[in-house]
Amino acid sequence: MSHPTPSELLTPAGSASLEDNRGWLPVLWDALRGVKHDLTVGSVDRAFLLLSVPMVLEMVMESIFALVDVFFVSRIGAEAVATVGMTESLLTVIQTLPMGLSIGATALVARRIGEKDSERAASTAMQSLWLGLLLSLPVAVSGVLFARPLLSVLGASPWVVEHGAAYTRVMLGSSLVLTLLFLLSAILRGAGDAATSMRALWLANGLNIVLTPALIFGVGPIPAMGVLGAGVATTFGRSVGVLYQLRALRRGRGRLVIRRRHLRLAPRTLLALLRLSGSALVQSLLVMSSWLVLMRLVSSFGSAAMAGYTIAMRILLFAQQPAWGLSHAAGTLVGQSLGARNPQRAERVAWRASVHTLFLLGAMALGFLVFAEPLVRAFTSEAEVVRHATRCLRIVSCSMGFYAFGTVLPHAFNGAGDTTTPTLLNLLCAWVLQLPLAYVLSTTLGLGPSGVFLAIALGYAALGTLSALFFRRGRWKARAL
Repeated sequence: MSHPTPSELLTPAGSASLEDNRGWLPVLWDALRGVKHDLTVGSVDRAFLLLSVPMVLEMVMESIFALVDVFFVSRIGAEAVATVGMTESLLTVIQTLPMGLSIGATALVARRIGEKDSERAASTAMQSLWLGLLLSLPVAVSGVLFARPLLSVLGASPWVVEHGAAYTRVMLGSSLVLTLLFLLSAILRGAGDAATSMRALWLANGLNIVLTPALIFGVGPIPAMGVLGAGVATTFGRSVGVLYQLRALRRGRGRLVIRRRHLRLAPRTLLALLRLSGSALVQSLLVMSSWLVLMRLVSSFGSAAMAGYTIAMRILLFAQQPAWGLSHAAGTLVGQSLGARNPQRAERVAWRASVHTLFLLGAMALGFLVFAEPLVRAFTSEAEVVRHATRCLRIVSCSMGFYAFGTVLPHAFNGAGDTTTPTLLNLLCAWVLQLPLAYVLSTTLGLGPSGVFLAIALGYAALGTLSALFFRRGRWKARAL
């Protein structure tokens, strides 16, 4: 079995099919406009650019939802920020459902597009939407009914339980909208039409930015809703984004068109989705639930530590969004390349994406190490909150180079349909290593919240290293879908 050499990783493969002689600016413009290209042939770097640019911008837009909420809610106080942080931790667990389904949907749609089978791709897309609706509805209802008890379980203060429950109800109740947003984005990405998904997030985020301060603080006839206003604004923006995505798929101007004939149930496709998504759900649950445990551990050190952790992680998540965009692009290209029966191209895509992501995150980490405190002070002026947030930002930044491989290569596994390997890696790194280490460092050794931050950094390092080792073995290339 051959593997790409370092020189091959840094030298793009050429092809006339993507018009290599045009230069990079026209390709960048095509990426933003969503111009159709066959991504299974031609230059790997150009295909990666065409797909990753709108995906990166989409991920940045999604992260701005969280940043906008924290930015304006922080004006209310640390308890309000803690409300957002704890609710987000609950949403991370709920998001395991759409994330798991999205992994299966992206892998299957990408494989069918690579096989040039648009009918089966459209049927796969519709089956994933039916599955998402069926599974997310009871979750949304439960979130509305049990918002207060859930906050209490997380160790919320009496203020958070009393004043933040309404915000939590809105956010958890809107998980149905969130599931559709995730799934539709995954479907469009799998089809290589990331530009449409990007535009939907631009629209949703634009509405959120305008509405959030207006609903939190009140303006004109609109009464001040406090932290609840942030939830209403986010939910409304995401709902409009979902409608935009559905309209685009129905109109059929992109790479994937859903017609009335695709609405009927397809048992074989549903079984394939369930098979892929079952392992992917476990994978997502392992990751997200580990963050919930970390959140609970940090909350035991007080609201200031909780607020600092929330702010720092929002900044880090914002910085990681471009890496997630690159990794989603890599997963899609891996799936399409395998569908086109070109496993060598699939492997090359994954390593090239890892190298690009390494440079990107390395530059960001350096910026965080130098400018951590000024960045944090843009969100809060409370001294204790600033201290915890700054320390978290600097400690976790030290592992972002490893995170480049820890985010791209698991997506490459998933894009190939091998959801088992990243599931096992996340079990090992999150639950066997990171969580016990966080408890020992923070509590047993007395490092407090800093012990949790250090455990996060070490977990990133382990995941990146093991992902690279397992990916190089190459067993994922033989995965049949």
